Amino acid sequence: MILSDDKINHISHLILNGIKNDKLARLITDEAKVLKEIKTVIINELRLEEEIDRFVKGKLESYSKKIFEGSPEWDVLYKKFVEEESRKRR
Repeated sequence: MILSDDKINHISHLILNGIKNDKLARLITDEAKVLKEIKTVIINELRLEEEIDRFVKGKLESYSKKIFEGSPEWDVLYKKFVEEESRKRR
């Protein structure tokens, strides 16, 4: 995972504080439950991004024509396949 537990915890608290300070929103449940749900959503999104990354890299590696990571062609195909796979899974 790209983010450490401390970073996820910090981001979760920032989001919770943003919600609490927003005059258009109010919490109707315990802050601990909301914080836990925010962390769960962040972790699930990071895992999904990692899974899509692995899938797309595997797809690019399977091409009979070798496409080198970092090349303009690789970058274009990687972005295209990530967008396609993200749409499929969300």
